[in-house]
Amino acid sequence: MLNPFSVSEVDTFLTRYLRLLEAVCFRFRGTILVALMLFTALMGYFALQLRMDAGFEKQMPIGHEYIQTFDKYREDVLGANRLNFVVKARSGDIWTQAGLERLYEVTQAVSFLPNVDRLGVQSLWTPNSFVNEITEEGFRADPLISGTIMPRDLTPEIIAGIQRAASQGGFIGTLVARDQTSAMIVAELHERDREGKALDYVAYNRILEELRAKFEDAQFEVQIIGFAKQIGDIADGASAVLEFCAIALLLTALAVYWYCHSVRFTLLPIACSLTSLVWQFGTLRLLGYGLDPLAVLVPFLVFAIGVSHGVQQINFIVRELSHGKSSDEAARASFTGLLIPGTLALVTAFVSFITLILIPIPMVRELAITASLGVGYKIVTNLVMLPLAASLFTFTKEYADKAVLKREQRSAWLRTLARVAEPRNAAIVILATLAVFAVAVWQSHDRVIGTVQPGAPELRAEARFNRDAVSIASSYDTGLDWLTVIFEAPPDACDDVAVGRYQDRFVAEIQYVPGVLSALSFSGQLRTYNEGYNEGNPKMSVVPGDPGNYAALATEIGRVRGFMNKDCSMTAVHLFLSDHKATTINRVIAAVKAFRERDREPGLTIRLASGNAGVQAAVNEEVHKSELPMMLYVYAAIMVLVALMYRDFRAVIACCLPLTVGTFIGYWFMKELEIGLTVATLPVMVLAVGIGVDYAYYIYNRLQLHLAGGENIVKALEHSILEVGTATIFTAITLAAGVATWMFSELKFQADMGKLLAFMFMVNMVMAMTALPAFAVWLERIFPRKGPVRAPGILAH
Repeated sequence: MLNPFSVSEVDTFLTRYLRLLEAVCFRFRGTILVALMLFTALMGYFALQLRMDAGFEKQMPIGHEYIQTFDKYREDVLGANRLNFVVKARSGDIWTQAGLERLYEVTQAVSFLPNVDRLGVQSLWTPNSFVNEITEEGFRADPLISGTIMPRDLTPEIIAGIQRAASQGGFIGTLVARDQTSAMIVAELHERDREGKALDYVAYNRILEELRAKFEDAQFEVQIIGFAKQIGDIADGASAVLEFCAIALLLTALAVYWYCHSVRFTLLPIACSLTSLVWQFGTLRLLGYGLDPLAVLVPFLVFAIGVSHGVQQINFIVRELSHGKSSDEAARASFTGLLIPGTLALVTAFVSFITLILIPIPMVRELAITASLGVGYKIVTNLVMLPLAASLFTFTKEYADKAVLKREQRSAWLRTLARVAEPRNAAIVILATLAVFAVAVWQSHDRVIGTVQPGAPELRAEARFNRDAVSIASSYDTGLDWLTVIFEAPPDACDDVAVGRYQDRFVAEIQYVPGVLSALSFSGQLRTYNEGYNEGNPKMSVVPGDPGNYAALATEIGRVRGFMNKDCSMTAVHLFLSDHKATTINRVIAAVKAFRERDREPGLTIRLASGNAGVQAAVNEEVHKSELPMMLYVYAAIMVLVALMYRDFRAVIACCLPLTVGTFIGYWFMKELEIGLTVATLPVMVLAVGIGVDYAYYIYNRLQLHLAGGENIVKALEHSILEVGTATIFTAITLAAGVATWMFSELKFQADMGKLLAFMFMVNMVMAMTALPAFAVWLERIFPRKGPVRAPGILAH
């Protein structure tokens, strides 16, 4: 019978393995460094080919009920990927020859834009805008503007007729503003062209801006909104992220130089982190991915993780130099001393990011791959490449003496902080931590999943897109955001009166839900047509009860796109919303579900949902559904890794409890700053967990080493804080200062991420420097050890 390995045998094996790995790496360091440089050059070639890559369908959750409905009926209802163009007179109204001529020119230009569904373009000038009229011959539908009329033919009499027709046809508030100063053109976009090539939203935004520049002048303003315009503006703003990253890089370099007073030690961690960034971008290009504008910050967040680990390496090396060791000896000590805790921290971050794949949204999954690649590469660049390169440096005795003096000066004030390890102080810290935790949990329990603000939340309120959006929303009844609810019936249901009546009951209730501006529906069209066929008698504004009359009206409605399919097995209700805030969408969705449960009609099914609000609702639901399992997986992975590393439940509790407190404080911070939990902010919270656990690993690793050396818990914690506390605090402040510069970005979501990251860097640092030692002290007192403490699988230095 084979005996399992004992703990000591595992530790001995691990120590021997580290020594062997150290010997091999440092013996062939020149060959390894040259190979890494060549690999960097190769990856740099591919990295230069990486481009922005956005997509509307990339944001759709795979397999979600709403997206299945969207895909099934996308050719029959209003498309969710729409563009709205508004021609607005800067003075007067739109009912002038110049105004209608400009509207005609823009309509023609929009119709010939790439990827536009020409049959779906609608304005006053398109043949699909017609006015229903009762004549002696019966019901007649005429184009709002006759096909024989050209802009040059417009006279005051013709313009007055067009104005009357627009009012009679119900186009005021839909295609014409309520104040009649502007008119709208609506276009639907295809994600792919006839050859199957995906739409390049970044390039498309330039085309839209060229159209605006061509037709906008001192007389008329051209407003443009829609997903393609929104994502294009975000991409333009995201391109400026390099400027802020350069500023952050400069601040980091200055801070590192202040810390170590060595140009070589300043450039080394930054160069190694940039190297992994090049590898990351090159690999993304080889895998066929681009960089989504909403995920453009992620690689630079991962870069921040690299700088964090690099500073720990520099701190270790400088400390060893101050003890009189040579550069080679210090680098070797850093290699073996930090390889395991560093790898553990990076593996934890890797697991944290890879769990984002649980969210079935293609954009988020690409983001997970992007972040995971970057973190995985840092194991090589920051834990192997950096100490190997550092071993080639030579330092004078004078530098080593200055390093000793600086270390002593910086450690002096940490002795006061280290008193947190005293039992009485630790108890106070624990009580304060638990109180803050309780308040944070309470304050964050109703945080919003999804968008908190109207307009494009990624852009600032003063951005052109949001100004256009506010202007259009205040002038038109249809709103910019709509939720399409589908009513399914058996095939050939065009004479099934029950469908119209059931839908009529639905509209009568839902149209008064707060947040619903208006409703356009199949049943509403039945009412309008029935009234028209009966000489405009208001009493006939009802769904007809006669199957023959009902079927005849359904045939007429079939000429209007968006309300039904050919055999009436699908009819639609379009609910135009005041905004796409999560609270608005959730309220309307809840009302639809409540009606569906309460009022059932045999053979008929209400399905959610299409429209851009339907897609957003699906995204919000997936984020909400995935958040808790994902965070549980992340914390479970951390607990397993800590348990495997230290084989001590005290370590698990001491490392994870402060991290949990920091996470909920972050949620509270998001709520106070009105930052919703979205596909853009969720990775930041995951990153915060990764950074926070880094601090915990480095502190607890030193604690275990000192405990294994025979020190008591108070002294061991004091020495641990003195050794790695300066580097931990310095790293947190440096990274927070760097990302804080993002607050000045033109992109609101980038500014919000800068605030959130800076806050989370500091919170997790404070938790690691105070709560972790406090918990460790009392766990040791409550659960005293029965045997000697085991060093964490590495040689003490």
